[in-house]
Amino acid sequence: MRIGYVRVSKEEQNEALQMDALKKYGCDKIFHEKVSGISKSRPEFEKVKEILRAGDELVVWDIDRLGRTTLELIMLVDELNQKGILFKSLSQSLIDTTTETGEFVFKLFALLAEHERKRLIRRTKAGQEAARARGRMGGRPKGLSQRYQEIAEMVESAYKDKRSIRDIMKAFSIPSTTTVYKILEERNVAFQIYKKGEGDEL
Repeated sequence: MRIGYVRVSKEEQNEALQMDALKKYGCDKIFHEKVSGISKSRPEFEKVKEILRAGDELVVWDIDRLGRTTLELIMLVDELNQKGILFKSLSQSLIDTTTETGEFVFKLFALLAEHERKRLIRRTKAGQEAARARGRMGGRPKGLSQRYQEIAEMVESAYKDKRSIRDIMKAFSIPSTTTVYKILEERNVAFQIYKKGEGDEL
């Protein structure tokens, strides 16, 4: 199938131009929406991606109808290529995977996408190493289980409401005072550890 996609911003009035061009090209279905290029929400385009299958052809009037940034366009075109979906921009003759030249352009997009993925991986690793150097580790707090992470905010709230540690342990089925204090520590809550006999904290 040939699936057409039309997008115009609220300021643009060229929907007819795009629609006429896609109909003339022979699109079986055309999805269109009026939304700014900077908008993250594009429900009609999400529908397009849902119905596209290998061998289908996605057609647009101009490639900038698809992405908000150059990087987004590169990643999207590479994604289509990997799924076996053909792509054609009516305004840019070189962006047409139904031709040999277009296939070459797609391969170029794939190379650029792979380069960007590797760059993002390197940047992420560099950030993690910098965090380790500052004494911070990413991911789940060491020694704190998933269940305790999920109730941590409620434990903090109960503690700030002057509930005793014993009450908090009972309410959230926490087996030890050490665990309660560990949860509070992960939430960066200032607290005082009482010794046995110094009030009802234990």
